[in-house]
Amino acid sequence: MHTQPPSALRVEGLGLKIGGATILKDVNLDVPQGSIVGVIGPNGAGKTTLFNVISGLVTPTSGSVHLHGDDITRTSVAARARAGLGRTFQTSSYFPMLTVLENVRLAAQVSEGGSNSLFHFPKRGDTATVKALESLEKVGLAHKAETLAGDVSHGDKRKLEIAVLLVSEASLVLLDEPMAGVASGDVTGLVQNIRDLQQETQCTVLMVEHHIDVLLGFVDRVAVMYFGNIIAFDSPQNIMENPTVQSAYLGKTA
Repeated sequence: MHTQPPSALRVEGLGLKIGGATILKDVNLDVPQGSIVGVIGPNGAGKTTLFNVISGLVTPTSGSVHLHGDDITRTSVAARARAGLGRTFQTSSYFPMLTVLENVRLAAQVSEGGSNSLFHFPKRGDTATVKALESLEKVGLAHKAETLAGDVSHGDKRKLEIAVLLVSEASLVLLDEPMAGVASGDVTGLVQNIRDLQQETQCTVLMVEHHIDVLLGFVDRVAVMYFGNIIAFDSPQNIMENPTVQSAYLGKTA
């Protein structure tokens, strides 16, 4: 008898109304610990809004969000980060005038309970710096450690975000379109970085991605959003064979 792994993330009856418009309605999602789950759906389906609610940027009108069994529906973004929630955005977030190493070192410093002030950088040989260098090695950016983050390619900026997540030791990682704007030649490497992140830290990954062919190749399960609701949550193979999904997402009639 297979025991179901505990939930890393559980979303129940989530709803969001803004100015009379329903953005999310009765969203239910149970993401098993240690899994990689993809979220797909047409533009405007509510994917990024769902991520904004999970990460605390937006407060839902109804429903609840649980991280490792704890109700975080009303907690702050910072409190969620301390509880193990990490996130990347559609547009890369980093300090462009700091080096690649300094960006990751700052994240490592914060994860160790240190300051996130740019004026309190740790010294070269300390734990945060060692962790940062190891992380850059893992994502293939060690050779660009001293390059300004604003000067590296878009694909390398995405790798930098993965390196930051590695040192932040997040237990649940939300990736919002990590392949967006990445050159096709860099996609395979980035997919491997995400796999390595999950395997190395045993974190749970929830990712929105428009490159469905890429996504289906390496996620465990797929959630399909349509008009603010999750209409299917299943294995990649079952999702592609699901007539409701084909009708809603691909515009085919069942």
